[in-house]
Amino acid sequence: MGPPGAQRVRLSQSLLAFSVFLVFAGIQHLEVVLGLMDRQESNALTAFNLIGATTFVVIIRSGLNQRLWPKDPALTVAQILFSLASISWSYSVTGPARGMVISIVILILLFSMFQLRPGQARLLALIGFLMLTGTMAWRAVGPHARYDPQVEVVHALFTAVVVSATAALSIRLGKLRARLSAQKSALEQALEVNRELATRDSLTGLLNRRAMMELLQQHRPMQRRTEGAMALALLDIDWFKRINDTHGHQVGDAVLQRFAELARSGLRTGDALSRWGGEEFLLLMQDTTEVEALVALERVRQRIAGGKFEELAPGLQPTFSAGLTPYQANEPCAEVIERADQALYRAKHNGRNRVEVAAVPA
Repeated sequence: MGPPGAQRVRLSQSLLAFSVFLVFAGIQHLEVVLGLMDRQESNALTAFNLIGATTFVVIIRSGLNQRLWPKDPALTVAQILFSLASISWSYSVTGPARGMVISIVILILLFSMFQLRPGQARLLALIGFLMLTGTMAWRAVGPHARYDPQVEVVHALFTAVVVSATAALSIRLGKLRARLSAQKSALEQALEVNRELATRDSLTGLLNRRAMMELLQQHRPMQRRTEGAMALALLDIDWFKRINDTHGHQVGDAVLQRFAELARSGLRTGDALSRWGGEEFLLLMQDTTEVEALVALERVRQRIAGGKFEELAPGLQPTFSAGLTPYQANEPCAEVIERADQALYRAKHNGRNRVEVAAVPA
């Protein structure tokens, strides 16, 4: 059956169709035994049905359906047309029991309800009706007529009712499926937005405080296993209150947004930056020694220096202070953050626009 997924579902549907054709073959053989159907005509129809159904199974199992018919990998249209041709053939040779064949059209058209667009379902219903009533006319008044024309008129009317009602139901269910699919997509998008809101700071787009704490907790056991070096830095924009007081909170928000964007662009893919609160940012650097962390912070400093903040307000050029500390595997997160915060305090006290490194307790 192959690996789980859409392809396995398609294959199971084709195998179901093959099983139905196999059952039909048994019923046809019973009609032959009862003298209701010609043996050669039955054998020819059975061969057509089983060879066709087997072909669909092989195509789907081999994966050719995905490469050759990417827009309809389930081969829905092809399988329905094949089944309608089989039904029409069956009607032409079944004889006295041919009336039961009309009911099988219901099964064929319902097969399309979850796969086809309403327009496709209407077209296939019309094709099925024309194929079946054409067969009736051919057998009633054609050169190889064998059925009573009056009976075929009744069968044609019955076919019109069955096909119309089934097509209408199929179309309604197809529209319902499309509506449910759209609602599911909208719900998934809403859930994704909610996840973003739960983990991202709305102003800067960085991880929020809660998400960063969860990330730190996740990295502790990983660090114990790998014994890799990690570093933690707490960054604070210098004189940020002065920026708000002088230029207004709108400029202050713009500064935070640009600062976050520039800082993130100067980091590696595996590093995590979060807005810790106000104008503070917490940076987690994985597989990073103290020297490498200092280089990374200097790279961020250069990005900030070239950030063209004067576009936001004349003469505006913010800087930042940072407290850096190694992150030991056996340390609680709170202790590491506190140590980085103490180092940040020293950076502020010693003149700002600098990085202070906190020593790890022995």
